[in-house]
Amino acid sequence: MSTAAEQQHDNEAERREAEALDAYSRVVVDVAERVAPSVANLRVMRRGRGGQVPAGAGSAVALTPDGFLLTSAHVVEAPSRGGRATFVDGRELSWRVVGVDRLTDLAVLRADGDGLIPATLGEAERLRVGQLVVAIGNPNGFAGSVTAGVVSALGRSLPARAGRTVRHIDNVIQTDAALNPGNSGGALVDSSARVIGINTAVAGVGLGLAVPINAATRQIVGTLMRHGRVRRAWIGIAAGPRPLPPHARVRVGRDAGVEVVDVSQGSPAQRAGLRAEDLIVEMGGVAIERVDDVQRLMSQEAIGRPLAIRILRGDRWLDLEVSPVELVE
Repeated sequence: MSTAAEQQHDNEAERREAEALDAYSRVVVDVAERVAPSVANLRVMRRGRGGQVPAGAGSAVALTPDGFLLTSAHVVEAPSRGGRATFVDGRELSWRVVGVDRLTDLAVLRADGDGLIPATLGEAERLRVGQLVVAIGNPNGFAGSVTAGVVSALGRSLPARAGRTVRHIDNVIQTDAALNPGNSGGALVDSSARVIGINTAVAGVGLGLAVPINAATRQIVGTLMRHGRVRRAWIGIAAGPRPLPPHARVRVGRDAGVEVVDVSQGSPAQRAGLRAEDLIVEMGGVAIERVDDVQRLMSQEAIGRPLAIRILRGDRWLDLEVSPVELVE
């Protein structure tokens, strides 16, 4: 038989567990209530012999009160398509594609209406593995879909294709928050109701992926809103973050660099002599600690301009030079 002390201990443990579950539920409910009004259901239409016919569905996130929406490029596909956006308050608006960037799987739309409730964008670079996240989509139009989980991995790469061009979307967020059908283009949100990713694909059973909201993707979204397309430089590597070995930390005064995971055949990186497993610590005179640091340098201004690269290959320090080319889809 259990003693009174043991029973009291069990009761206290049950109380703490109930409080923890209640706190978890309160966070998820609060996030869902704050963000769901900003998430639309998208119905994609195309012209057929009998007029407009359905061509797909997904979700989108309101960026501005005057109608700009952010979604996944694969949801809307061809720029000539349009459709209807339905919000949880019952509004239904037509939309058109403003710009598509298939190589980050992001697209900006413009809905024919105003008074939208814009979502608050966060910063994916501050995420940590194990952090609570909530996936919010709108696959049905009048009722948002909400699933919760944790960040299960960071720094992953996801292949993206546009015509013959294949590029890796870097720093993809992996989460175990289940993604329901129609949730592509919806929001991945932190516990403060800030959008830190756009749900893009199902990685496997119980896993989902999201394109991060960070400095690089914010710049891409802004460019799509203004110009409808993105011109970018390309050197032809897939990369991920990696801690520097102790001797390298002492030499450069930093803790991390970017590891080359893959080098495309015939690319500027291959011609420059870059190899898989090289650690990039500097490029164009700029310290490289994250993949974002490389992406920010791949602007249209970098096209055709040589960039000096300092790398660590095993125990050897090497200085190379790469000339980015324009990335052509």
